[in-house]
Amino acid sequence: DKLKIGIIGAGNIAQNAHIPSYMKQKDVEILGICDFNLERAQDAANKFDIKYSAKDFREILDIEEIDAVSICTLNNSHAEIAIAAAKAGKHILCEKPMSMNVKEAQDMYKAAQDNNITFMMGFVNRFRADSKVIKTLADANKFGEIYYAKAGWLRRRGTPLGWFTNLAKSGGGPVIDIGVHVIDLTWYFMGKPKPISVSAATYSKIGDYQTKGVGRWVALDADDIVFETEDSASGFIRFENGASMTFDVSWAINGKDTGIYSNIYGTKAGASLNPLMIYGEEENYLMDSSPIANSEDSFANQIEHFIECIREGKEPISSAQDGLEVQKMLNGIYDSAKLGREVLL
Repeated sequence: DKLKIGIIGAGNIAQNAHIPSYMKQKDVEILGICDFNLERAQDAANKFDIKYSAKDFREILDIEEIDAVSICTLNNSHAEIAIAAAKAGKHILCEKPMSMNVKEAQDMYKAAQDNNITFMMGFVNRFRADSKVIKTLADANKFGEIYYAKAGWLRRRGTPLGWFTNLAKSGGGPVIDIGVHVIDLTWYFMGKPKPISVSAATYSKIGDYQTKGVGRWVALDADDIVFETEDSASGFIRFENGASMTFDVSWAINGKDTGIYSNIYGTKAGASLNPLMIYGEEENYLMDSSPIANSEDSFANQIEHFIECIREGKEPISSAQDGLEVQKMLNGIYDSAKLGREVLL
């Protein structure tokens, strides 16, 4: 009784992460793949021995044997595809961000609820080995009340080329591309308190840089490049329980590359991700510890969890409700930056 999977979108994230991860799972078969570039879908079908290829995602949803789909398309198509997939009775793994705006995310969430399907968000950093250590300790109350956190991901020169900088296709720049990862992950560590307000600023100061000696990641379909998004942002998020989070993200900034980082501060202890450290006390002495967490394939962990949730009817670790709450924070950042003041969510 193999679960049959459809892949919607045959770009980088599908071919380099989702498809290889499904192929590692037992009793799972990728049955169909589609892309608005039919040739790309056909090439991927040949490469990965997938039976069906198509241009229109509806052709994949019409295949009765398909149980679930991975949505790996441009951000501006997530809502339309997810709502149609839910109405077709297909379980959904949706790449981040959930959608372009809160209204779309609400409609996606409602469609999943109305049609009783599993909807999981692609918040893959929750499935890192080091993330699992911090979350396990948080759930065991080792940190006490987590009242403050710092999240960030700064790239000195790391603006992708392609649709990412096209506002109509992406919905935003580093906030919605990499900020979504670190804001979600830190919020997850904090116990997912309800966000109530955001104060933020975004900056478009560097744009299409011509810096020598640095590489540029090029997305597929990079023939019509425009630079309409921010290249850095910072801000402050308040939560209903009194906790707060600061964040900094950039694709391009004149500062040090940080990689993803997440620091949480509790009444008993604190923790940092990258490097993984725990800051606490033992017998009234300050004590720093470095847990051992061997590297794991976070995408494979994510796909394995998705399959498990479908088979066992479990709520995903990264649910549609979580996707909606994160979307509120992301769009709150853009709204606050545009208005120049704090906004309520």
